[in-house]
Amino acid sequence: MRLSQYLVPTLREVPAEAEIISHQLLLRAGFIRKAASGVYTYLPLAQRVLARIKAIVQEEMDRAGGQEILLPIIQPAELWLESGRWNVYGPELFRLKDRHGRDFCLGPTHEEIITDLVKGDLRSYKQLPLLLYQIQNKYRDERRPRFGLMRGREFIMKDLYSFDRDEAGLDVSYRKMYDAYTRIFERCGLEFRPVEADSGPIGGSVSHEFMVLADSGEGTVVYCPDAGCRYAANIEKAVGKPIFSGTDEEPSPREEVITPGMKTVEQVTAFLGVGADRLVKTLLYETPDGVVAALVRGDREVNEIKLQNVTGVERLELADAEIIRRVTQAPVGFTGPVGLDVETMVVDEEVANMVNCITGANRADAHYRNVNPGRDFRPDIVADIRVVDEGQVCARCGASLKSRRGIEVGQVFKLGTKYSKSLNLTYLDEQGGEQLVVMGCYGIGVSRTMAAAVEQNYDTDGIIWPASIAPFKVVVVPVNTKDQVQTELAEKVYRDLWAAGIDTMLDDRTERPGVKFKDADLVGYPVRVTVGKKAADGEVEVLRRRTREMHVVPVANLAEAVREVLAEG
Repeated sequence: MRLSQYLVPTLREVPAEAEIISHQLLLRAGFIRKAASGVYTYLPLAQRVLARIKAIVQEEMDRAGGQEILLPIIQPAELWLESGRWNVYGPELFRLKDRHGRDFCLGPTHEEIITDLVKGDLRSYKQLPLLLYQIQNKYRDERRPRFGLMRGREFIMKDLYSFDRDEAGLDVSYRKMYDAYTRIFERCGLEFRPVEADSGPIGGSVSHEFMVLADSGEGTVVYCPDAGCRYAANIEKAVGKPIFSGTDEEPSPREEVITPGMKTVEQVTAFLGVGADRLVKTLLYETPDGVVAALVRGDREVNEIKLQNVTGVERLELADAEIIRRVTQAPVGFTGPVGLDVETMVVDEEVANMVNCITGANRADAHYRNVNPGRDFRPDIVADIRVVDEGQVCARCGASLKSRRGIEVGQVFKLGTKYSKSLNLTYLDEQGGEQLVVMGCYGIGVSRTMAAAVEQNYDTDGIIWPASIAPFKVVVVPVNTKDQVQTELAEKVYRDLWAAGIDTMLDDRTERPGVKFKDADLVGYPVRVTVGKKAADGEVEVLRRRTREMHVVPVANLAEAVREVLAEG
């Protein structure tokens, strides 16, 4: 390709709307342009990167036995109502009506429609296992689209669905996809970590996320540094060893203490001269099933995903001051479990084992000392509902947990019979008996993977693409386009590299060398071949973008030299 004829509208200034590096650089380097909030146009360079990622994904899906199909984006509401997700999915679901008033949605995911598809043709156990996948656009009406391609309302995704006879078959399919995802992200040149994850609105029993490690990531990976343990989970799922405070004490009589204006953990513990681990926070949540109280230690935070899972409510949100006053007869900051009348009281396992703790007294400017679970209040549920973060103790081996920020680029789920049961997907076994199909689903954010690659591979000058997914492997830059020797050698180099099977861009613009070099760095070609003063001697400069290593190479050896650089990633 010739840059003079290629659409690469680079920008010198950072767009004001761009908050993170990938958004900034993909805009500046001419890969994407904003069409609307959370909706982007992919320009030619981006299309080439996406095509390379898709090709890697397709190769690995096919290698694992997947068959590619293409499902409709517009899905009938009837299927979502049948599965029970039409109302559960919430406002992120794009809903629309056709001219006849029938309800449809734009697919954020495709469990319902592919289950219905397979139901129409699956008869016998002999047709299983079955792995079907697609790569296409998905739609989610994010409340706050941001970070460019990281959290958009339209995005490109690969989703594969597995159909098996039983749980043992699902285990095999799940492992195939887990291993395939590992190969995909390795081939994309990314540093990543598979972590245990919550299944969320997709449903199912077991799930892993594949997180690209980057400081800009929205997610947090909690992991054990012990090489023999290798525990890792996202912060929504992470568990730590519970630490029990004051268990060597004898329970003392409960007493009320006046705490004027002391509402926060910091204020109360300072006023009473105790550590935060001796205080219990009682948070109230409004849910469709009534008010839920969640109790955690004063130095912990409530993990709302865990709380929602143990209570089984469709949604929950922190109660406002009006609800708190109605339930407790007290202002915010003085809520406690003693005498509290709520639909469900959920107590973290650490709190359930505390002795002589401090809680709110459900009265303005008052707290209780020496509150003891079981004696002074009785929980409805005792469970792990706390956020586990860096520094807490690994529940498996006892090491101190670490954490890193990460970007979720893929997730695999064991769905079980969640959708086959609700949508009546069955098969006949060897004895002619009807059995429910056991399912799994497996997604990769293709457009997000492109952005994640930038978040992990850049410097102050621009993008540094891993060679496997770069839009072009090489850019050839003649320093002086008025010098016939240089221009002719640049043309020869360009043709020879293409003939050698190396995707190459020729910067044939009549721009100053400095402009060309800056654009080459910004776009992030892995290799830059500069045709300059040594052209008369049949030599060129080969620069590796990632390390800035530069070598003078005879043109006759150029293809081999470029391949060596590209092999280094």
